[in-house]
Amino acid sequence: MSPVVVGIVGTLLVFLLLFLGMPIAFALMLVGFLGLSHLSSLEAALPVLARTFYEVAAHYPYTVIPLFIVMGGFAASAGLTHELYNAFDKWFRRLPGGLGVATIAACAGFAAVSGSSVATAATMATVALPEMRRFGYSPRLATGCIAAGGTLGFLIPPSIGFVVYGMLTEQSVGKLLIAGVVPGLILALAYVGIVIFKVRLRPELAPSSTEPVSLRERIRALWGIWETLIVFTVVMGGVYKGIFTPTEAGAVGATMLLLAAMLKGKLNKTVLFEALREAMRVSVMVLTLVAGANIFSYFLALTTIPTQVAAWATGLEVSRYVILGFILLIYLFLGCFLDAISMMVLTLPVIFPMVLDLGFDPVWFGVIAVLMMEAGLITPPMGLNIFTVAGVATDTPVEEIFKGAAPFLLAIFAVVILITIFPQLALFLPSKM
Repeated sequence: MSPVVVGIVGTLLVFLLLFLGMPIAFALMLVGFLGLSHLSSLEAALPVLARTFYEVAAHYPYTVIPLFIVMGGFAASAGLTHELYNAFDKWFRRLPGGLGVATIAACAGFAAVSGSSVATAATMATVALPEMRRFGYSPRLATGCIAAGGTLGFLIPPSIGFVVYGMLTEQSVGKLLIAGVVPGLILALAYVGIVIFKVRLRPELAPSSTEPVSLRERIRALWGIWETLIVFTVVMGGVYKGIFTPTEAGAVGATMLLLAAMLKGKLNKTVLFEALREAMRVSVMVLTLVAGANIFSYFLALTTIPTQVAAWATGLEVSRYVILGFILLIYLFLGCFLDAISMMVLTLPVIFPMVLDLGFDPVWFGVIAVLMMEAGLITPPMGLNIFTVAGVATDTPVEEIFKGAAPFLLAIFAVVILITIFPQLALFLPSKM
């Protein structure tokens, strides 16, 4: 068999193994190793396997992953989530769907100190859901707001999505993180627009609050967001100004939030252990996925499939935006079956060379890719955020949560189109670094 045929067979084998239930990291490793052995030799493939694991585990910039996860754990234990939600509740309660708007705003705030969308969804579900239930909000709207709002944790920095994209494509993680700021804020505003539109269309979804909130109470509530603002400003401002690297920024942010939890008397052995355990679990998962992706990438490189696909795509007599549209449809389809990071490690070895040959900016495409992978967090049947919220809202059927989150997909698609038309929305801040 020719190398190209071997590559096609190997790719089909990966999907077969995924269908049979094998974790994607091990499917990529196994197929990549077998492919390397077939195309070269077993003696050549074994050192690649060993070297890849060592290089991934020993690469200093990857230490940013556990630090971003720890930031989210310490932020939750310090009570920042409750304070954020309380502050935004006071300001937005009288709007149509005011508690839903407050939930989206609090998700955006928590995302600014957490690198995980699942952590954002889980934390906000425990805080916001009881309040929305107390005021008679529709379970579909309440859970949909939380699941969709949680996706902001994958876009608003610090974001694990951008870190993994940078690792796989060898792009500046600092520039990617900064590139997510404006699109993240736009998406949060689009989510708010969806909530207000839905409630204006069907007021019974969210009864209006009659509890008055004085101006003094609103101003006092703003005190609850100053810690989050300081941490986000120091962490992202330090990266933007080049004062420290993303890894150092993660360490600074984690230390600040650790001190906040200690000063509030909310840090104990259990909290510390849980934060560190979650950081270890996510880090091992991500690094194993990256190692598997690298091994599979070496195999694909030998087959010449990525270069041939890139040459084929650039030779088509169609607009490059037509090809981009097909790429986005692929991501939308894969999002129904794979989590976001798995999509990255599976597709970027083939798609990224094509993106470069088409002349797209790699940082801009990173934002577009992360946005599309956000969609996968709330699309059936996988919908990681949906099942996270379902774990808290045990009395709400999963299909109801999917239906509640569905309208927010329109906001994601709208932001993707907007950033495609106006790429400077994503590239302006990184260009000034």
